[in-house]
Amino acid sequence: MGILLLAIIGFGVLYAVYNRALPNGKAGPEAEAMAQKMLKALNYDDYIATRYLEWTFAGRDHRYVWDTSNGKVTVRWDDYRVDVDLINKDYSRVFQKGELQYGTSRVPIIEKAISFFNNDSFWLVAPFKVFDQATKRSIVPLADGSNGLLVTYTRGGTTPGDSYLWKLDARGFPLSFQMWTKIIPVGGLTASWDDWQMMETGFYVPTSHKIGPFTLKLTNIRGYD
Repeated sequence: MGILLLAIIGFGVLYAVYNRALPNGKAGPEAEAMAQKMLKALNYDDYIATRYLEWTFAGRDHRYVWDTSNGKVTVRWDDYRVDVDLINKDYSRVFQKGELQYGTSRVPIIEKAISFFNNDSFWLVAPFKVFDQATKRSIVPLADGSNGLLVTYTRGGTTPGDSYLWKLDARGFPLSFQMWTKIIPVGGLTASWDDWQMMETGFYVPTSHKIGPFTLKLTNIRGYD
């Protein structure tokens, strides 16, 4: 009971210190221009022309090879390998310890692989998704006098309805975003976008993110044709 009480108190303190209400933004040409500036800074045209993306979400040891042209991704973790068909998940294949799995037991493994991919790929390529279908963009004044770009995903992915308030530098590179998501009860937590790396096909991706005392690492990143 004592540990539970401490956990509740700890969450209460965290909530009181960090929780922020989702701000209201102003949609229009300025927001669209800010989103385009970010895409241009990161060489979006080179990104969409790239066929393969590989990376490891290091803290969880989730490994990915994403064939962006054909809507397929291979996801590896523990003793699983799932060849996910992102267009028709029923065509996905599950391997455990190298053996192809059959029957209904494969369904939750496919769903888990898709959930991993949706989350872990967002930490790699979220800036390139600001014009995805069912997104809304708006401008929000920030405390330092600059403007932020608020992007809301109204459907799709694993957690539709999530919002992200991007802070950009003068070039348009993302510095950080604040998050309002269903899976994080504290609204407005800030995650940095750090240690940018250029892929061999010419676009930029981050390799680390800081969220409070924690750091998310992306390793073994490659973008190639």
